Amino acid sequence: MTDHTARAALIGLGMVAPTYGDAIAKSEAVTLGPVFARSADARRGFLDAHPGLGAVEAESVAAIADDDSVDFVILTTPPNARAEIIDVLSRAGKPILMEKPVERDLAAATALVEICETRDVPLGIMLQHRARPVVAELRGVMARLGTLRAVEVTVPWWRGQSYYDEPGRGTYARDGGGVMISQAIHTMDLMLSLTGPAVEVTAMAGTTGFHEMEAEDFVSAGLRFENGALGQLFAATASYPGAGEVITLHGALGSARLEAGRLHLSWQDGGTEVLGTAAASGAGADPMAFTSDWHRTVIEDFAGAVREGRAPMITGRSALGVHALIAALEQSAREGRRVAL
Repeated sequence: MTDHTARAALIGLGMVAPTYGDAIAKSEAVTLGPVFARSADARRGFLDAHPGLGAVEAESVAAIADDDSVDFVILTTPPNARAEIIDVLSRAGKPILMEKPVERDLAAATALVEICETRDVPLGIMLQHRARPVVAELRGVMARLGTLRAVEVTVPWWRGQSYYDEPGRGTYARDGGGVMISQAIHTMDLMLSLTGPAVEVTAMAGTTGFHEMEAEDFVSAGLRFENGALGQLFAATASYPGAGEVITLHGALGSARLEAGRLHLSWQDGGTEVLGTAAASGAGADPMAFTSDWHRTVIEDFAGAVREGRAPMITGRSALGVHALIAALEQSAREGRRVAL
């Protein structure tokens, strides 16, 4: 790594890979070196689609692990294909920035995080909603809202059946579940980063008639947070035509509604403010209809963390909080009872 530029490798060239390519193409801090997927057609297709990146085709994960010119590795494979790759890369000491989720369930996610911690290998997770510029503005006014008393979270997304027709998508074996772990995880993780941990949940989850899939496409839940605030969560990929996610925080002195990149503040004394600009997040039929700018922020932060020897913006350990929440919601829905975290 030079003083200003890091060289990344990319493993996994599926649906989200072009977003990483676009993010790196816009970056002055990171360049892309070797790329790898099991399919040679996928490797050549990615290189042909991004000729200006200067990326090259890698022959194997081991070749990337042994490449001293690679400063860190971006891993975007499905979660069921990560354990062996993490083992190889972490043994070689390669820092890893990984697409969400960490793994398919809390136990497996915790195991991967602990492998990297034991081997002293930096692990970052791409939960890029934390990097949205308007979120920094929200964090800046949180104290002004007063004591948090109620939380509302809505993720009314849509996916057509063709999305779930891809082999493995929406299954527990490959993805670890449905709408919670594949889509709403971003909003739920952002919520927890603002509210602090939830301590109790009551959930109903299932699959609507819109989809033929193994896991859930609909969840509705009540939440109790550590500070005593109450909350509600709705998430679905069955809300045609799909709309942007919304997080609303009700404090003793005012309320903040974060909606598709825009922040609405309503104060108990009657004042209002609007900050930020509207932004798409892949809520509708096109799951990739969102900007790569938030990815670029996380990628550049991770490169800086490796260079400076500090923790990245979103560590593997910090991502376990949303995995624990998803596990509790799944258990509550499955057993029909309240579940404590």
